[in-house]
Amino acid sequence: MIRLAKAKAAVEKEPLVHPFGFKGGSISELWQSAVLLGGESGGEAVGLGVQSVLWSDPRVFFALGETEGNAVMYAMTRHALDRAVGSAFASPPELLESVAGPTLEYGKRATGLADLRETFALNALVPFDHAAWMLYCRERGIRSFDDLIPDDYRGAFGYRHAKLAAIPVVSYQHTESDIASMLNEGYFVLKIKLGADPDQDGDPGKMLEWDKRRLETIHRLAADRKTPYTDCGLVVYYLDINGRYERKEQLMRLIDHADRIGALDRIVLVEEPFAEDNKTPVHDVPVRVAADESVHNEREAAERIDLGYGAITLKPIAKTMSVSFKVAKVAGERGVPCFCADLTVNPLMVDWNKNVAARLAPVPGLKVGLIESNGSQNYKNWDLMKQYHPCGDAGWVEPKGGIYELDESFYAESGGVFERYVHYERLFADQTDV
Repeated sequence: MIRLAKAKAAVEKEPLVHPFGFKGGSISELWQSAVLLGGESGGEAVGLGVQSVLWSDPRVFFALGETEGNAVMYAMTRHALDRAVGSAFASPPELLESVAGPTLEYGKRATGLADLRETFALNALVPFDHAAWMLYCRERGIRSFDDLIPDDYRGAFGYRHAKLAAIPVVSYQHTESDIASMLNEGYFVLKIKLGADPDQDGDPGKMLEWDKRRLETIHRLAADRKTPYTDCGLVVYYLDINGRYERKEQLMRLIDHADRIGALDRIVLVEEPFAEDNKTPVHDVPVRVAADESVHNEREAAERIDLGYGAITLKPIAKTMSVSFKVAKVAGERGVPCFCADLTVNPLMVDWNKNVAARLAPVPGLKVGLIESNGSQNYKNWDLMKQYHPCGDAGWVEPKGGIYELDESFYAESGGVFERYVHYERLFADQTDV
C-alpha cells in the first residue's frame, strides 16, 4: 500500500493563438493544472492535466464564463487532494474511485448544477490520477509504459505501432486556406467540429445547414487528396458533433447530404452526435458512431456498445488513465475499437496519450494507429511548451507528413513520460501542502 503524506496543486494559464470554437462556443486560453503527490516513504511525483470547461460541461462555461468556470474546476482538483491526503491505496484506480464521487458532489455545489456532468469531475481529476500513476511507478521501480499496464488490461493494448495518424482539428474558425494548409502538410484524417450555432440563437435547423455546408466545403478541398494510409487511398473524415444534435433525424439528414456530395464513404467516424442522456440506438446509422463524453466507466461503455456505437474514444488526458484502462478492456472484449482523442493538451501530455494510442488496434478504414493532437495549432507558446518536455527534441514529438513516427527509442523511453517534469515541478516552489 502507498500512503499519501502530502499533496500540492498548481496551475499555469496558456493563451491560444486564436479563439478555438466547438460546442457552440469558443475558448481563449487553457489552464494547465499540475498535482504533486508525496508518499510516506519520501517519494514524490508530478501529474499534469488540462482543464477544458467548455468540453466537459458547456453549461458551466456559458453560466460562469471561461475564467470562473476554470476556477471552479481547479477548486475541485484541490478538494480531491484534501480528501486523499492520509489515505492509502494499492493501485491508482482504487485511489481515483475513492475521490471521484466526493469531487463530483463538491462540483455540483460549486456550480449549482445538481446534474453536473461526470466528465467535468474527471477532467478535474486528470492531474491527480496522473500523479498517482507516476508515484505508483516510482514506488515500484517501474520505468516502462508496458510495465505500467495492469495485467487485467493488457489484452486491449497488444499493438506496437511504428506509425500513428496525427489528426488535426478543423474548428469553426478555420478558413479554406487553413484547411488546404493541413492537407498540404500531409494530414489524411481530418477531425471536423460540427454543431455550430451560426447566429447564436440555438436554432437546430440553422445548425444542420451550417454543418452540411461545412462538410461540403471540406470535401471539395480534400476530395482528390491521396494517401497510402487509408483503405480507400484517400483523405478521410472524423465528424465530431459534440452532443449537439437532439434527434437521429438530424444525423441522418447530415449523412444523406454526405452521400449526395460523394463524401459518405470517406467518413470513418461520427463522434458523440447526441447528448449523453440521449439513449437513441444507432445500429441503423450507415457510419461508425463513436462514444466520447457519454462514457465515464465500464458500465456506460457497455451500454453504448449495446446501443450500436461502434467505437469508443479514450481520453487518458481528459478522463484519466484509470478510467481509460477499464473502458478499453470492456471495448476489447466486445470487439469494439478504441482510439485516442485530444483535449488540446501540452506536448508532454500528448506523449502520455500517445503511449496508449500506440498500443491500440487500428480503427477500421485506416492502416495505422490513430491519435488526435491539435495543440500545435492552438497554443500561442507551443514551441516554448515543447521545451518543458524532457524529450522535447525527440523525433516522435512532432508529426511529419501527417504521421507520428514511433521508433524503438519511443518505446524504450516510453515517450519520456517517466522523466522529471522540471518546469512543472517549479510551479510548486512557493506552494504549501493542501
